[in-house]
Amino acid sequence: MSKFLSCTNMTGGYGGEDIIHACDIEVDKNQIVVIVGPNGAGKSTAMKAMLGMISLKEGILMLDGSDISKLTPQDRVAAGIAFVPQTMNIFSELTVEENLEMGAFLREDNVQETIEELYNLFPAMKDKRNQLAGELSGGQRQQVAVSRALMTRPKVLMLDEPTAGVSPIVMKEIFERIVTIKNSGVAVVIVEQNAKQALNIADFGYVLVGGENKFSGEGHELLNNQEVRKSFLGG
Repeated sequence: MSKFLSCTNMTGGYGGEDIIHACDIEVDKNQIVVIVGPNGAGKSTAMKAMLGMISLKEGILMLDGSDISKLTPQDRVAAGIAFVPQTMNIFSELTVEENLEMGAFLREDNVQETIEELYNLFPAMKDKRNQLAGELSGGQRQQVAVSRALMTRPKVLMLDEPTAGVSPIVMKEIFERIVTIKNSGVAVVIVEQNAKQALNIADFGYVLVGGENKFSGEGHELLNNQEVRKSFLGG
């Protein structure tokens, strides 16, 4: 049975030499899939390909049984995919609540209920709802970025390095919230440098090397794979 989002044989890059080669990534509802690997492995490129931000030479992308391979990034967002980039992922000059309202640009219904749900998910944001997002700490800005993406009520949430530059305590909190998001029925795809911590919450993981699938398996399987541990997890 095919997964909710199935991306197979993705091959391409940024116009020059291919960055990813016959790369496969799949994720189902209520599932966290983590993409890990060394620097330059093509992790972020694979995610951008899934969102339609780069042109692929080959590859078929299916979302809930529909072919989205030719859709623009905007149309993929409308189809239910939300993306949080690693940097430049908030409007610094707007308040926290204004950022959330901007995330609902595709919606025509009342968004206040969703905003309150996100304040319950990230209580620190509620206290700072009228503060400029640019004045927040790194971890709080990341909460705003994730929440803004969730304002579209996506079926798939893609996160590029969501714990980059935050403290271990904040990292733990972000991963806990990601599990909560998954449990609400959202499919979550994460590109992450903190491989051990990410695989601990992963239902399934992919290890990319040189733009290719090197290893794949359930999160705990990859954590216990001796070759994966030695090569990518520090022993």
